[in-house]
Amino acid sequence: MDPVRKRGKNLSKSLDSTQPASFPDEVLEQVFSVLKSRKDRSSVSLVCKVWYNAERWSRRKVFIGNCYSVSPEILVRRFPNIRSVTLKGKPRFSDFSLVPHDWGADIHSWLDVFAEFYPFLEELRLKRMVVTDRSLEFLAKSFSGFKALSLLSCDGFSTDGLKAIATHCKNLTELDIQENDIDDLGGEWLSCFPETFVSLEVLNFASLHSDVTFDALERLVDRCKALRVLKVNMHIYLEQIKKLLLKAPGLTELGTGSFLQLLPRQSAELETAFSRCKNLHTISGLWELSSFYLPVLYPACANLTYLNLSYATLQSDELAKLLSNCSNLRRLWVLDTVKDEGLEAVGSSCPLLEELRVFPADPFDHIMVQGVTESGFVAVSNGCRKLHYVLYFCRQMSNVAVATVVKNCPDFTHFRLCIMNPGQPDYMTNEPLDEAFGAVVKTCNKLQRLAISGLLTDRAFEYIGKYAKNLEILSVAFAGSSDLGMEAVIEGCPKLRKLEIRDSPFGNAALLYNLNKYESMRSLWMSACNVTMNGCRVLAKLMPRLNVEVMKDEGSGNGADKLYVYRSVAGPRRDAPPFVLTL
Repeated sequence: MDPVRKRGKNLSKSLDSTQPASFPDEVLEQVFSVLKSRKDRSSVSLVCKVWYNAERWSRRKVFIGNCYSVSPEILVRRFPNIRSVTLKGKPRFSDFSLVPHDWGADIHSWLDVFAEFYPFLEELRLKRMVVTDRSLEFLAKSFSGFKALSLLSCDGFSTDGLKAIATHCKNLTELDIQENDIDDLGGEWLSCFPETFVSLEVLNFASLHSDVTFDALERLVDRCKALRVLKVNMHIYLEQIKKLLLKAPGLTELGTGSFLQLLPRQSAELETAFSRCKNLHTISGLWELSSFYLPVLYPACANLTYLNLSYATLQSDELAKLLSNCSNLRRLWVLDTVKDEGLEAVGSSCPLLEELRVFPADPFDHIMVQGVTESGFVAVSNGCRKLHYVLYFCRQMSNVAVATVVKNCPDFTHFRLCIMNPGQPDYMTNEPLDEAFGAVVKTCNKLQRLAISGLLTDRAFEYIGKYAKNLEILSVAFAGSSDLGMEAVIEGCPKLRKLEIRDSPFGNAALLYNLNKYESMRSLWMSACNVTMNGCRVLAKLMPRLNVEVMKDEGSGNGADKLYVYRSVAGPRRDAPPFVLTL
């Protein structure tokens, strides 16, 4: 018998025989293996000690939403047989440069423990963590069966670390490097995969900036017959993409590289190569897009369910022509260069669309004379009645428009509306946008995530507290009138897990209202609010099981410039830099 299972069985037998009707451990393990949801597994572990023990020993994957909410030592004691770890580090506002670079979240202390207790580790998925070349080399050499590495919005490493992964991870099936702050020293790392290496299924280096060794990439793609995801950077051109497609016609996801430099004869050949990709359902990339070459994509468009154009500066007519071939599209990411006319094409061409994200081509353009408005949003909702996820950066909005959108699409689970000019009212009436977000929470009873912006008073927050009973994540920027708004949310949203607030008037009264709520939340972030150090100290004293961390700006007096509050079973972290005050 497997020693892990034998140990689990012995522990089960040692439990009180008066527990509810027991099953053999093998049966429980088979039952629990069907449960894919983390929440479901956590729930069954609470039924009784026998189930807790069986779930503990049968758990193979673990997700940790905050690397300081638990220690690696506690993790390995609780779950001794983990094969896959997903770990998040810095607060989300680090994406907006609101968290200092050397704040923490280094992965290496975790790897030290994993090497001792999880030598069988196969997958590591990191987000907003600090990962050094030393850590990547240690990872590559410490886990002989390692298969999958995903790094999203991480920093601290270079392509030398990727060389170590390519050289030593003989069983690697996935290498996903996305949106990281990486020191790109050149593309030679691709040559480090041994010529005998054939196992790769996912390769994404789209966010790297240097030239790559194309011959090495071509040989690698040719060897790895199971490759299904390939996303290359902007230094791969269309003629090279054609060669890769001919060697990997079974791709399901493709990041194209630059859409430039193709001769007329080569254009026909590339169109033929795309027509052979019968399984392709996702296309991204398209840097430096030339609309002249867009037709080469048309043979693949009928099967596409996800089109990521967030790096392609398409105009409205170009998008309309492309989308007329994409009738099965479920997810679409675009830049606001498509304007409202482009979004009208989305509404008329994509009736099955479920997710739309519209990003600003220039997020620092405060004048915003271009971009999209409420007109494009309404047009999408008119034609895409299955829409349930939206991230929409726009230059103006009205209460009536938002009410129309949610009336057309009442099944929103994620509604993130970002009006680029902070504090902007309804542009038609000059009234606050309270009724817009009131309509969202009243109509969309499945809503889980909400990001609000524009001129808002406490009334908007009262609506959220009264109606958003399934809300889990709320992001607030430049909004609110008084502490009463935040108090309404804390009091009224029973499932709230994350509350992110910046540049808003909430202070100590809101922070210290209903303190027990923080016990059921993952985290609270407040920056540029009216919270003081005294208020933070009171919170830390009254709630000792919370980690209360303050980052102060120079010359800020008694103000708590950035406050991060989170639950932790590990106590205060030991690696806090001097500018982080743990209360």
